[in-house]
Amino acid sequence: MGINWRGVFPAVTTQFHDDERIDFAANGKHVEWLLESGVHGLIMLGTVGENGSLSAGEKRDVLKATKELVGGRVPIIAGVAENRTADACRYAEDCAAMGLDGLMVLPGMIYKADARENVAHFRTVLNATDLPVLAYNNPMVYGVDLKPETFVELADQKTLVAIKESSDDVRRLTDIINATGDRFTLFCGVDDLMMESALLGAVGCVHGIANAFPAETVKMWELMEEGRWNEALPLYRWATPMFHLDTSPKLVQYIKLVQHLVGRGSETVRAPRLTIAGEDRARVEAMVKKAQAERPAFG
Repeated sequence: MGINWRGVFPAVTTQFHDDERIDFAANGKHVEWLLESGVHGLIMLGTVGENGSLSAGEKRDVLKATKELVGGRVPIIAGVAENRTADACRYAEDCAAMGLDGLMVLPGMIYKADARENVAHFRTVLNATDLPVLAYNNPMVYGVDLKPETFVELADQKTLVAIKESSDDVRRLTDIINATGDRFTLFCGVDDLMMESALLGAVGCVHGIANAFPAETVKMWELMEEGRWNEALPLYRWATPMFHLDTSPKLVQYIKLVQHLVGRGSETVRAPRLTIAGEDRARVEAMVKKAQAERPAFG
C-alpha cells in the first residue's frame, strides 16, 4: 500500500516470554490494540523494538507475522539497523519481497561513520529496493549525526522521502527546511518534542509512549494537526513527564515498563538490558499512577 506520511507511527515494542523467546501472540495482541486506537502506521523493529537484540531470522519472522495480521490496514515500516551495509541491503531486499510498505534506515551500527561514509551507506541501501525510506537521525544514541547538509547531498535519491529527526534539537527541522525546501517529509522522533516539532513543520511522529497511551497520542496529534493548540496543550503537558522517558539510554526498558503498568504487555527485555528496578522503578510507577489518575477527558 502507499504510505500517507502523516500522523502517529508507534515505534512498536517486541514482546518476549520470560525466557526471552519472542511472544508472537502478545505481539499480535499489542499491534491489534494499536490499530484499534487509531494509529496511522507502524514502525517495526526500530530501537524500541530491540532490533539489535534479534537474530536475522527472528526479525524476518516478526515482520512476516505483523504483515499477515495487519492485512493492509496501515502501512508497516521496517527498521533497518545492520552493522554492515551489505547486510542492510539484503535485509531491505527481504522486506520488499515480504510486501512491506517502507523502511526506516539508520546509519551502520557499531562503527561511527563520517559524513562521506554515511552518504555512501545510505545511497547503497536506498538503491537496494524501490521501497520509500524514512531516514532516522539519532546522534545522541548512535553517535552519528545526519546533518542538514547530508540531506542536501541525498536529495537526488528518489526513494528517500522522509526524515525522522531525533537529534533533540528542534531547530534542526527549520535548518532542514531552509536547506532542502519541501523536498522531505519531516517526522518528530522524540516524544517530548512532539508539539514543538509540529509547530515547526513535522507532519508525523515516531512515538515510544504511544505503546502505552496510543489513543491519547493520536488525539494530541489530531488536535495539533487541526491547529487546535490550546486543546492539545493540556494533554501534552499531562503526558510530557512520561514522554521524557523516551530520551534516556534506557528508553526501551522505560517504555516497556509503562506499557506493562497500564496492562498492555510484558516489560521483559533481552540481556544485556535488564528491567528497571529500585528507586528508578518506583519513580516510573508513581509517574504512571499519577498520569492514570489525572488523565484529561478528550472525548
